[in-house]
Order: sequence, then C-alpha cells, then structure tokens
Amino acid sequence: MTSFQRERQALGLRLRELRQDARLTGKQLAQSQRWQPSKVSRIETGQQTPSDEDVETWARACGAPEATADLIAALRTLEGHYLEDRRAFRAGKARLQWTIAERESKRSTIRNFQSVIVPGLVQTSEYARQRLQSGARYGGPPNDLNDAVAARMARQQVLYRPDVKVHIVMAEGSLRYLTCPPEVMEGQLDRLREVAAMRAVRLGIIPFHAQYDTPPLHGFSVYDENEVAVETLTAMLTLTEPSEISAYLALFGQYATAAVYGTEARAIITRVLAELATSSG
Repeated sequence: MTSFQRERQALGLRLRELRQDARLTGKQLAQSQRWQPSKVSRIETGQQTPSDEDVETWARACGAPEATADLIAALRTLEGHYLEDRRAFRAGKARLQWTIAERESKRSTIRNFQSVIVPGLVQTSEYARQRLQSGARYGGPPNDLNDAVAARMARQQVLYRPDVKVHIVMAEGSLRYLTCPPEVMEGQLDRLREVAAMRAVRLGIIPFHAQYDTPPLHGFSVYDENEVAVETLTAMLTLTEPSEISAYLALFGQYATAAVYGTEARAIITRVLAELATSSG
C-alpha cells in the first residue's frame, strides 16, 4: 500500500469517526447532503478522495465545524502525494517540466529506471515531443507543446553538474519499442550512445537475456534517499514512506546489477540501431 492510499484511508477513518460521534448513519449523512449513498462509504473506506467542499460539508453536518481546518490540512498532505496530470496540464505541460526540474536541481543523486521508454533526462527534442504529445491525449490539450519540449531539454543541464550523480537504467525493450517514427528513434539511439560514453552519467542497459527476480512493471525515479516518483497514465505518485523508498532502492539495485554499462551498453544500442535501420530501410 502506498503513502497516498494509507493517508486517504486515515482521512476516511477520521471522517467516519465524526459521523459516528454525531450518531448518523452513512445513509442519513448522504441523504442530508443529497449525495449518492455510496459516496459516504467510498470516502470512509479510502476508495475516493473527498474535495475541500466535501470535507467542510461533512464536518458541518456532523456538528463539528471546528474540525474543518485539521481535515483540510490532512487533505492537503494527501494531495501532496498524488499530483494529477489533469491539474498539472491546466497550468501547462511546460510548468510540470519546470516543477520536475526544480526537484532534480535540489538532489545530489538521481536514480531513474525505465522499462518501455527513454528517460526524459536523456531524450532528444524530437523524441520528447512525441512523448509529451502522446501523454497530452490523456490529460489535456498540448497547447504549450513547444514550451514543454524546451523545458524538458533544459532539465538536462543537471547532467553536467559536478555535484549531481545521475544513474539511469533501461530495459532493452525501451530501445526497441517504436513509440515514435523510426527516424526519430534512430536519432534517439544515437543520443543514447553518446550518453553511454559520458563520465557524468552512468547509463545501464538490461539485456533481454539478463536474469533477475522482479519484472520491470513500471518506470520510477528515486531522488537521493528521500523520495520516489512513479508516473502512471493519468497521475504522478510521490512516495515518501521510508519502507517504500527502501523497497525501490533495493529494486533499483537489482536492476542496476542486471544491467551492462560502457562498451557493452553501447554495443547493444548500436545493434538495435543497425536492426532499426535495416527494417525501416
């Protein structure tokens, strides 16, 4: 269970206690506010996140308006662990990229794993445009696409800072999936060969034949040893529980051990590039 889920359940439990102290059933509370009966149950069991208005209305209906401030504060903490892309897109995808850049600039160690795509920190502008345009279909219009691409490219300045260590691990599949036109992927693979030769970045590729216990279910980033960011189709999940961070650090270590680096990594990239050129030619 993630930090977000635990905190949502904890908030639901506090709201249930308020209702029970007021001697109201869930059905009575729902009827008094003209809510669907299932809404009360879903909020109390942590299946639904209440809005500010829901929390304020709930406290008032239970005769405890003084509890509103604390409940809103708990809701703010919960929302801090779950950044919906829809909200970020309202401010623009470029704004989201600058937010990530600020997070990266404050860290001394950045670990990133990707199983199906190339990480943003080493993307070409053409590949980044494809990824950002694709993501916008699920969260909002790409009305600031050019600015978002420029912002993602600006994030890459962190790769050249001597006080920041960047360790990237990619599954071989991320080199092969054609989530963009072949010519764009060719340029991206060329870029990865350059990155694999950089002193400032440790780039590992997990070959298809490598054996490791935990399948690469999704990509994630670990910032220092304080925070993990997991991006889903519609949201960015931030994990801060020590146990969760430890789990992701251990998982990254497993992937890093299975990966090859330097000459071997460049050889894989070169082979994939040659195969792509042959198949698209």
